[in-house]
Amino acid sequence: MNRFLCKLLTALLSAWLALAAPIGTAQAQATSAAPGAAATPDEFIRLLGNGILDRIREDPQLKAGDVQGILKFVDETVMPNVDFERMTALATGRHWRQATPQQQRQLMAEFRTVLVRTYAGAVASVKDQQLRMKPMRAPGEGGEYVVRSEIVSNRSEPIEISYRVEKSPSGWKIFDFNVMGVWLVEAYRGQFSQELSARGMDGLIQALAERNRKFTQAKAN
Repeated sequence: MNRFLCKLLTALLSAWLALAAPIGTAQAQATSAAPGAAATPDEFIRLLGNGILDRIREDPQLKAGDVQGILKFVDETVMPNVDFERMTALATGRHWRQATPQQQRQLMAEFRTVLVRTYAGAVASVKDQQLRMKPMRAPGEGGEYVVRSEIVSNRSEPIEISYRVEKSPSGWKIFDFNVMGVWLVEAYRGQFSQELSARGMDGLIQALAERNRKFTQAKAN
């Protein structure tokens, strides 16, 4: 993965962990139980951030960048609020529609692991970041919203973060992110298209699996 994309994902994770100012544990448990049920998309982002912050404060595994701990954290706290199937479909375009259900499941599993392992080293970097919300744009086609924010820190320039959000039957869901002017789906679509053109869906799945395998070996050594 190129350095810019790693930087993008690190900034994104930092943004997720700094989405709101710290709040008391009891209040966080009360407000973060179902952020997708929030009345508005910007409130949804705020509530999700509170839950993430509270979890990070309580879990030493996450602060240490433990991959298995972060995988569990993502499954329990983040993934219920992300339409990851749509995110993966957007990143692969027409190839997603042509893939079998098994290929789709395999691709989502490998892609998720690539993202989480990229995030693993970023948790400890979250220090004094704070969220500054920006005016929300009117809903686009299909009732989709872009929630805009800015992460500010005493140690660095502000980082602009935007979220594409839609309302599903089970509540608000995030399906794309923009960090420093680059949409996550678009960044991966460029990478995936080369592999898909050369080797097809099975080739892309194998390439991601190989990347994850090498990561596991490197951590073991």
